[in-house]
Amino acid sequence: MADPYQNSVYQQGGDNTYSTFGDGGPDGYGYGGGSEYPAQDEDAASDATEGHDEDDEMYEGEYQGIPHPEEVKAAQRAARAAQREKARAAGEGGARQEREELADQYEAIMEDCGHGRFQWTLFVVTGLALMADGVECFVVGFVLPSAEKDMCLSNANKGMLGLIVYVGMMVGAFVWGGLADAVGRRKCLIMALAINCVFAFLSSFAQGYGFFLFFRLFSGIGIGGSVPIVYSYFSEFLSMEKRGEHLCWLCMFWMVGGLYASFTAWGIIPHYGWGFSMGTEFQFHSWRVFVLVCALPAIAALVGLTFMPESPRFLLENAKHDEAWMILKKVHDTNWRAKGEPERVFTVSQIKTPKQQDEFIEIQSSTGTAFQRWLVRSLTLSKQVIKNIISLASPELRLSSLFMAIIWFTMAFSYYGLSVWFPDMIKYLQYEEYEAKVKLFHREKVEHFTFNFSLENQIHKEGEYINDKFTGIEMKSVKFEDSLFEDCYFEDIKSTETFFENCTIKSTVFYNTDLSEDKFIDCKLENTSFLQPKKGCHLDYQEENDILIYLVSFLGSLAVLPGNIISALYMDKIGRVKMIGGSMLISAGCTFFLFLSFSQAAIIAWQCLFCGVSAAAWNGIEVITVELYPSSKRTTAFGMLNALCKLAAILGSSIFASFVGITKVVPILLSFAALVGGGLLALKLPNTREKLLL
Repeated sequence: MADPYQNSVYQQGGDNTYSTFGDGGPDGYGYGGGSEYPAQDEDAASDATEGHDEDDEMYEGEYQGIPHPEEVKAAQRAARAAQREKARAAGEGGARQEREELADQYEAIMEDCGHGRFQWTLFVVTGLALMADGVECFVVGFVLPSAEKDMCLSNANKGMLGLIVYVGMMVGAFVWGGLADAVGRRKCLIMALAINCVFAFLSSFAQGYGFFLFFRLFSGIGIGGSVPIVYSYFSEFLSMEKRGEHLCWLCMFWMVGGLYASFTAWGIIPHYGWGFSMGTEFQFHSWRVFVLVCALPAIAALVGLTFMPESPRFLLENAKHDEAWMILKKVHDTNWRAKGEPERVFTVSQIKTPKQQDEFIEIQSSTGTAFQRWLVRSLTLSKQVIKNIISLASPELRLSSLFMAIIWFTMAFSYYGLSVWFPDMIKYLQYEEYEAKVKLFHREKVEHFTFNFSLENQIHKEGEYINDKFTGIEMKSVKFEDSLFEDCYFEDIKSTETFFENCTIKSTVFYNTDLSEDKFIDCKLENTSFLQPKKGCHLDYQEENDILIYLVSFLGSLAVLPGNIISALYMDKIGRVKMIGGSMLISAGCTFFLFLSFSQAAIIAWQCLFCGVSAAAWNGIEVITVELYPSSKRTTAFGMLNALCKLAAILGSSIFASFVGITKVVPILLSFAALVGGGLLALKLPNTREKLLL
């Protein structure tokens, strides 16, 4: 039988040619470990080594009996190789052994490549893509106060617009996660970000609610692929030693996205003069400018990705060893040149890779008509994605997948549910405070009077208004009950939350007002005229855009910073499992303090504490998700779990919002139970700190 793995040996020469040989080492591959260099003459010396006596340089821990880190790594590799040889001799786990050999070799190559300029460049590029995901979660929430006036949105429409982004991100995570394991990390991330940019741009110009909803849905589908792909993509350029810490640093870009959205909304949306209009049909207000500005991180990431290579680990999994070798050499040379060691040579001589493609499919996909070739490739791709999804329930991954699904769901349910509950509670407290200051006018009688001043937060009961004029004024939160209007004249009225209930209106004219029929509840209209009514929504933008909405989101995002820093510094010391479990259990404890929150300041303080503590759990969850799954299924698993996360976000935000103003007990108990259950289950996860990326 033919060996399902190919051994490709590369020898670097002056003409940059490559040739293939047999096995080159005890593990079936030849690797110099980063310490072998081309032979030099005995008298040859570089500027770096001339006059330097190697005998004078001693390892600083030698006298304390501390082994050199390189010796420890070499011993670990030798132990793993011996274990594989023992299993091979016993005829056990052939496929898994081959994956472990590739993982061991790839880890050694990444250690030789070092951590330097290349990884930091990729860190920024992938971080911008993650930042775009963070921005997407805030965009609709910030534009709703203005968009609802621009598009005359009902409460039901506003609720749908708030949820549609998460629906799109849920679909995007599922689709792009599956495709990235079959097509490639970089290619799928570029396509996902391109879709996000295009539809975000179109949504800023959409005038109708339907089109805006449609464009934001597809914008969410695009950006939904960023999280599962970014973490997998970046992790495959990291060695085991750097993986936990630098994936945590990468998580900070999501926080930066929240800060960016809050800061730009604060600086752009209140400037209503920044927009323009073309008649009454096309309006481009400042909130649309904000939507455009929010697409900039995705555009920047898209540009940066054009200069980045595909993941070499993905290429090796798909038997594209030539391309993988060239990329690994580029990473090696980029890092060591930046460190001032251009003479250091990439010494990998052989990479063992699995042969994944079926030859019959390769022949079919290269013959026939264009449609037939496309059909064969599409069917093959679909089968591969479905096979990867089904494999997540295999005996090897079943328990891990179940645990991770529960942890992702419980964390997202409580986090996103409370993220909606906090600002809604603040708005409710503001509304209660506002209502407490309402002015009540009972049985007032006004005749031949001109109202040329604004009316706000007033209730008029059983009043009589005879031959009065209401001209050029604003009415905000005004209610007339059981009142009589006779021979009155309303002109150029702008209203917000203003209603007439059980009123009698006789011989009255409404000219150029936005007082539509739905404002008159159970009223008797006699000889009343509505002339040239205002079209569209003409509500007061400026007063509705309270600065507190931006400040709350800004502080909540900023509070994540300490949690990110602590988790990055201690992820490897404390461990992923303890970090997730501890953070979720402490977050659960924080929710009980919400019973003591009776003011806006207290709610903001507890929101900041909750966000800061839960950041460590999110970081640990994302790191351990990368490490638990093999490379051929990594983005598929991450996409499935992230899609489940968005489903939990939809459920949590809907349930928690429905209890605002009714009771605090249900949201607090739900979040507490979810966090405690997920935290205790997280402590049962395996420790992946020393685990190779299979």
